Amino acid sequence: MAQTISSRQPATKAASASVALLAAREVRFAYGAALPEVVRGASLDLRRGTLAALIGANGSGKSSLIRLLAGLLAPASGEITFDGAPLRSIEPRARARRIAYVPQTTSTVFPLTALEVVLTGRSPYTTRFRFEDATDLEIARDALRSIDALHLASRSVTELSGGERQLVALARALAQQPECLLLDEPSSALDLKHRAGLIRHLGRLRDERHITALIVTHDLQLLDPAFDQVFAMRCGAIVATGRPVEVLRDEVLAQVYDDAHVRARQAYGRTFVWSE
Repeated sequence: MAQTISSRQPATKAASASVALLAAREVRFAYGAALPEVVRGASLDLRRGTLAALIGANGSGKSSLIRLLAGLLAPASGEITFDGAPLRSIEPRARARRIAYVPQTTSTVFPLTALEVVLTGRSPYTTRFRFEDATDLEIARDALRSIDALHLASRSVTELSGGERQLVALARALAQQPECLLLDEPSSALDLKHRAGLIRHLGRLRDERHITALIVTHDLQLLDPAFDQVFAMRCGAIVATGRPVEVLRDEVLAQVYDDAHVRARQAYGRTFVWSE
């Protein structure tokens, strides 16, 4: 059972609503009938207009849970709702207009430009009778512009660094014009400078476009004060929920990381985390 550490609302204007946009209730999942569960009764409420993080040790079920929340996997039991409706009741094309998922790694064997890749994010809005038009192209360019990546537009993605490809993947998700972004370790290929930049981009998207975002991350140092919510996962379940300052505490981190000597201290208006 998850420990809700605090019910106090975050200070951001965009996060003022307490209604959950995306919620999970006692969700369970295994990759086969004879295989052990990787998600074991996980529950969470992702509030509308928040920037939230999902943390936990390797193998704790974070990637599986976020794929369940994206509708890419179906839970064996429990329920996931989006805006109050069962996620399974939303047909895939409609779901892709409201929820965008960015995986850990992206690759392409085709020499597409970054802009062409981002333009594929408009596929939920196209049909066999409607192809991308000038409006879609401008939306794709705006997606790159919103994360300061427009300079990559004409470059082949096969020539981009891992970090640049992650930015293109994020822009592709933004081109879907979603209400909710789900990102699985998007900063894994970025250096420290660009990791911090990614968090700033997500914060700006929350504040200016009111996009709700949940990011799987190991970058505990970057959570406070940028994030509104933190969900801590252990052995397939959410074991703590709260603001960064409330979750990033010695006793919680000891539980989440099996007492791996991970420590946290508050100073200068933020939380510092390190491993002894």
